[in-house]
Amino acid sequence: MMLAERGDITRYAVDAIVNAANESLLGGGGVDGAIHRAAGPELLAECRLLRGCPTGEARLTKGYRLSAKYVIHTVGPVWHGGDRGEDELLASCYRSAMAIAHTRRLVSLAFPAISTGIYRFPLERATRIAVRVVADALAAGPTIRVTFVCFGDDALAAYRAALAEIE
Repeated sequence: MMLAERGDITRYAVDAIVNAANESLLGGGGVDGAIHRAAGPELLAECRLLRGCPTGEARLTKGYRLSAKYVIHTVGPVWHGGDRGEDELLASCYRSAMAIAHTRRLVSLAFPAISTGIYRFPLERATRIAVRVVADALAAGPTIRVTFVCFGDDALAAYRAALAEIE
């Protein structure tokens, strides 16, 4: 099951929220900074132990002060025009996060719009990739309730359009 909602991902009471992190995993701006602030300093301490994460991969930590039990940190690609493997790297972010969710037997997961902020990945292109990859993962594994949590109306409209394309 997949749906898109407008909201604050740091307030979602799900098994895991996905963090659109940078390679250091030590916090940043946007979603990453908001998650680190909401989770508290324990999240940063655990992230330091992970020693980073390459673009396209994901890592798991506890959620600490969040309503979510876990945070799945994934590093999306910076958009350079589409000719540096950005689509595949973004797809890999979603596949990696879904693989962790399946391995941990999670039943609810919330994603932000990975790479569409400061990394400038085109929103409509990113949402179609996200929805396609998550739909494929859901078809291949156990049932997980996936919510695409959108910060703004543009992202919400893009996710709803992408979801309508696969229905």
